[in-house]
Amino acid sequence: MSHEELQANVEYVTQADLNIYDSLECKDLATQAEKGRYLRVMPETLNQISVQVCLSEDDYPGWLSIIDLESLSPAVEPLPIKSFSEAQIKQLIPEVIAFTHNAMQQPNYYLWGGTVGPNFDCSGLMQKAFASVGICLPRDAYQQEAFLKQVCTVENFDANSLEEGDLIFFGTSQKATHVGLYLGDGKYIHSSGKDKGRNGIGIDHLSEQGDEVSRSYYQQLRGVGRVVSSYIPQKG
Repeated sequence: MSHEELQANVEYVTQADLNIYDSLECKDLATQAEKGRYLRVMPETLNQISVQVCLSEDDYPGWLSIIDLESLSPAVEPLPIKSFSEAQIKQLIPEVIAFTHNAMQQPNYYLWGGTVGPNFDCSGLMQKAFASVGICLPRDAYQQEAFLKQVCTVENFDANSLEEGDLIFFGTSQKATHVGLYLGDGKYIHSSGKDKGRNGIGIDHLSEQGDEVSRSYYQQLRGVGRVVSSYIPQKG
C-alpha cells in the first residue's frame, strides 16, 4: 500500500504484526496490531514519518510508521463482529486462563504497549487472552474497567464475590492503571513492570499477606469487574 493510495473511511487489514505509536514521531509504543487486525487510516494526517490510524476492533487511536504502509491491504470483507452471552463467556474462561498460563511459560518481559506477545503490558495481556477465544475488550486498563460489569470496589470488597476470569483493577482513586486476571483461591495473573513488579507475567496474591510485590499491588486495589459481553466497535 503506497501513501498515494490511502483512502479515508476504508478498512485495511494488517499483513504483519505492526507497532502503533503514541505520537507522529513514532518513538514510544502505544499498542500493537497483530497480523490480521483491521484498522482505518486518516490520510489527512500523513507526514514524512507517519500517519494516524484507528484500530477497528477496539477503536484505539495511534500513529503508524509510513514504512509500515506496505503491510496494509484493503479489507476484502467487513470486520467480523461476534456477540457473546454472559453464559457463553463463562464457558470460555478456562481457555482464557490457559492462555495466560501458556504465555507465562514463554520467555517474556513487560513491554509498555505490548499486545501481540510474548511481551505484554498488563491490559495487553488481558486483551490478548480474551481475544484468543474471540472476545473483544477495550485496550487500556481504565477502559476495560469502564466496560466491564462491576463486581465490587475497594470500599465494598468481598473476596467471596469473585469468580475465575474476573479482572482485578489497581491504581489510584482517580484511575485504573493496572489490571490482572483472577485465577481463584486468592490469586491473579498479570504482566507487571520492573518497579515493584515481576518485569513480565507472574502470579500474585490478592492479599496483604503475600510478598512485597503482592502487597504493593494490594495497596493499590480499586475493584473487580466481570466480562459479560464482547466489545462492539463504533461505526467508522
